[in-house]
Amino acid sequence: MFFDFLKTLFSFDADSPLLFTQFYFWAFFAIVFAGFALLQNKILLRNAFLFFISLFFYFKTSGLFILILLFTTVYNFYQAKFLYRSKSGAGQYIHLLTGLIVNLFFLCYFKYAYFFTDVINTIFGTHWVIFDAFAWTGNLLSGEERFDVSNILLPVGISFYTFQNISYLMDVFRKRVEPVGNLLNFGFYVTFFPQLVAGPIVRANQFIPQIYKKYFLSRKQFGIALFWILNGLAKKIILSDYIAVNFVDRVFENPSMFSGFENLVALFGYSLQVYADFSGYTDIAIGVAMLMGFYLPKNFDSPYKATNPGNFWKRWHISLSKWLQDYLYIPMGGNREATFSTYFLIIVIALIALILSGSIWLGAILLLITCALLYVARHYPEKRKKINTNLNLMNTMLIGGIWHGASWNFMIWGGLNGVGILFYKFWKNWNLFTRMMILSAVTYLCYLLYCAFQSPLFRIGVVWAGIIFVGVLIRYSYSFLGGKKAYPRLETAWAIFQTFVFISFTRLFFRSGSNLDPAEANQTAWNTAQSMVAQIGGTWDFSQTGAMISAYRSVFALIVIGMIIHWLPENFKRRYRLVFARLPLTIMAIVIVTGIFIIYQFVTADLQKFIYFQF
Repeated sequence: MFFDFLKTLFSFDADSPLLFTQFYFWAFFAIVFAGFALLQNKILLRNAFLFFISLFFYFKTSGLFILILLFTTVYNFYQAKFLYRSKSGAGQYIHLLTGLIVNLFFLCYFKYAYFFTDVINTIFGTHWVIFDAFAWTGNLLSGEERFDVSNILLPVGISFYTFQNISYLMDVFRKRVEPVGNLLNFGFYVTFFPQLVAGPIVRANQFIPQIYKKYFLSRKQFGIALFWILNGLAKKIILSDYIAVNFVDRVFENPSMFSGFENLVALFGYSLQVYADFSGYTDIAIGVAMLMGFYLPKNFDSPYKATNPGNFWKRWHISLSKWLQDYLYIPMGGNREATFSTYFLIIVIALIALILSGSIWLGAILLLITCALLYVARHYPEKRKKINTNLNLMNTMLIGGIWHGASWNFMIWGGLNGVGILFYKFWKNWNLFTRMMILSAVTYLCYLLYCAFQSPLFRIGVVWAGIIFVGVLIRYSYSFLGGKKAYPRLETAWAIFQTFVFISFTRLFFRSGSNLDPAEANQTAWNTAQSMVAQIGGTWDFSQTGAMISAYRSVFALIVIGMIIHWLPENFKRRYRLVFARLPLTIMAIVIVTGIFIIYQFVTADLQKFIYFQF
């Protein structure tokens, strides 16, 4: 019996990875925290202990992919040393470039093999199939067919720890940090288990100084840490999992079986689901790390309070947005100039989009836009800087989309977010009359296209552009009739509403193929997106709406409650966090036990994996 228990404890079950929402994780953490308490101020021993514990955690999450994590950890530790000790600038560049290539090789192999194979087969008319060289090597070493070589599985968290390793090499190269002197300390930085598999992405210059500090946790910090853990569990189990299992997943699985209203609510519901899921993970990670005296960066700042798409990306997945800004957008030239990489990336991405879509119309549009931009940049030097800035921004958003997944739907999602940011940059400089004229033209154009093609997409365009047009018309009329008093809160609420609708519609492409095998993601995602657009943009039958709302009343109530809590003022939220943190320990314990009891009443049949595990 005891040996069976040990075998289960030290084995990996792909169907039951170690999750923050499991009782086993909290039993695991209790043991870890007890060991940590004994070593808290013996810094090297403490860091070594957490390094090996983090490796065990990753093994229970990803199995033998721990070998990839170990290799990249050891490799980047020594590569940074070689880079730092290099006497010449050329030598440093060579070591940096080599490090980037090795890190990106592993990321591209596991995450983008299907993507690149599709592109090559499309270009050259070949029929290459995926072959897992790592699985083949494992079979060769073991002397038996233990691993499937026909599929490449994605290691959990590879995007996060790859970006973390790249940031370390870049920060050493830029002299922001010195290389970590001990492999155990560096291993702890890379693998720290609370944020290892789904972020936030921890930058070297932010976290490495913490690994040398002695443990300290005030009474207030202890309360805040427990609050974040409880808050994260509530987000994940009550909001994300319950909404997903009882409504959102059903609609996305077969959109044509549900009405247009149900599809629309599912789309808005998914926006709340993915936020509650990812920010819930981050809250738990921040709380667990804080209990051990380490501080992870803030990853979310009430993103659905954003008043425009650019502001949204300053509030959503902040660690990724900042990483892309510092290590991609600025090196490309940022808001100053274009570099070779600016045009190289936009051309490569455009060609990939053309190849994967197979659309002559798309190719013609991309060619026309490229020629127009080059002409303007060449003949109007005063506009060149703005064009370069916008190209760098669009590249960054497209790469951010591809970071999430190697499929057509993620590229569309990233591109739409880029278009939204660029459109707002023009929109904010137009006066009310110009906005009204442009929106009236867009509404009328969508109407003509709908009449000509009867496409649900153009019908959605008519409704959406029409609603925004009415809002601008009211604002213009008020101003034209001499209205002087501004209503900033109303205008902010209107901007938040528009941004939320836009972001939710881009998520149509994000969600459609995000849970699929890469081999089938493109086609299935496209079919799902088309079905949802057809239902939302089709004729709505309101006769069954009341019955449908009644049938899903608990889900709809949670969506409404979740959004209301999200939109509460930040000062109010800060106050109730502090109230909780200052409670007497006895009362705090009662609140926690009661809270956990309530939270776990919402647990579905099977605990759901965190959405960002797949990225």
